[in-house]
Amino acid sequence: MNQIRNTNPGGPPSKEFRLDRRNGKIWGVCAGIANYFGWDPMLVRIGFVAGTLIGFGSLILVYAAIALIAD
Repeated sequence: MNQIRNTNPGGPPSKEFRLDRRNGKIWGVCAGIANYFGWDPMLVRIGFVAGTLIGFGSLILVYAAIALIAD
């Protein structure tokens, strides 16, 4: 039987970083970051969007790199 990890926002943080494709919107990077730190995924998504707009799109490359390197 597969072990299911706790993906509830505000729950205990995960011990290892993994993409969360089940709760993710595109590749599951923001949901994975939220699980790792125990944060709300929507706050991480808002942070990525704000950082992308402020950084002239540079966080898109960071997002893609995390998606390709993780898992």
